[in-house]
Amino acid sequence: MGAGIRILVVMLAVAAAGSGVVAQLQRDYYASVCPDVETIVRDAVTKKVQETSVAVGATVRLFFHDCFVEGCDASVIVVSSGNNTAEKDHPNNLSLAGDGFDTVIKARAAVDAVPQCTNQVSCADILVMATRDVIALAGGPSYAVELGRLDGLSSTASSVDGKLPPPSFNLDQLTSLFAANNLSQTDMIALSAAHTVGFAHCGTFASRIQPSAVDPTMDAGYASQLQAACPAGVDPNIALELDPVTPRAFDNQYFVNLQKGMGLFTSDQVLYSDDRSRPTVDAWAANSSDFELAFVAAMTNLGRVGVKTDPSQGNIRRDCAMLI
Repeated sequence: MGAGIRILVVMLAVAAAGSGVVAQLQRDYYASVCPDVETIVRDAVTKKVQETSVAVGATVRLFFHDCFVEGCDASVIVVSSGNNTAEKDHPNNLSLAGDGFDTVIKARAAVDAVPQCTNQVSCADILVMATRDVIALAGGPSYAVELGRLDGLSSTASSVDGKLPPPSFNLDQLTSLFAANNLSQTDMIALSAAHTVGFAHCGTFASRIQPSAVDPTMDAGYASQLQAACPAGVDPNIALELDPVTPRAFDNQYFVNLQKGMGLFTSDQVLYSDDRSRPTVDAWAANSSDFELAFVAAMTNLGRVGVKTDPSQGNIRRDCAMLI
């Protein structure tokens, strides 16, 4: 499929998915105050990804962790201060790579460097745009994004409890948690494919590769590779690529891996081992275009979670890392 046709099809998919769009969000939200914002962000993100490909998976994961806790409001970027322990210092967020935060900070600095745009664009929207851009830069779909979010007024570690899916979740648990955010099981399966990029620390999947009891849903050869890379007593900072086949490409290899028993987490492999979700995995393993359409629709839905548009709910932070 040609690039122009591919982008058009993806944009049409978003339009179809957006029939019930949050009224206050719109694609041209900054047209009058910062008309070139998407180009400015894309250029800054491109520079960051050229410096390190780690920024791709790191930014995508940052977006997910932001939206699932108090909505897509950039509260995950806020640093702890005084007596407040912020979201980013919750145990579940300590593994968020610094390059994800840096991608947003640098993109925001580039936007603010344009006098017309200074303090006009929210950190939450910067994160949405940056996430779209890293995905496209890694070979994934390019798609239109809805804008107009305000930044959250609070960020607390306690708000993270129970909001993020651990790697041990089964299909019912995953479906339930995503449903709590108005996301369907199809959305969940599509969004799980973000694990086609990024890294995971050995401890997150250690229980699946114990020599005495390797998870039976895992390919034996893959388990051996993981055991060699993550032996007992391994440095807890060691991380492996989530997708061992095309780790730097945003593609549908994730689903092909699941068919081969090469999902890294229990929550990945269960999408294939559970008969209810396996047909979707098989379909997207065979058809990357269908997967991309579903992924764009799911990302659009994710970007609407807990959105704040009323000034009583949020603001545009001058510093993405500070609530003031």
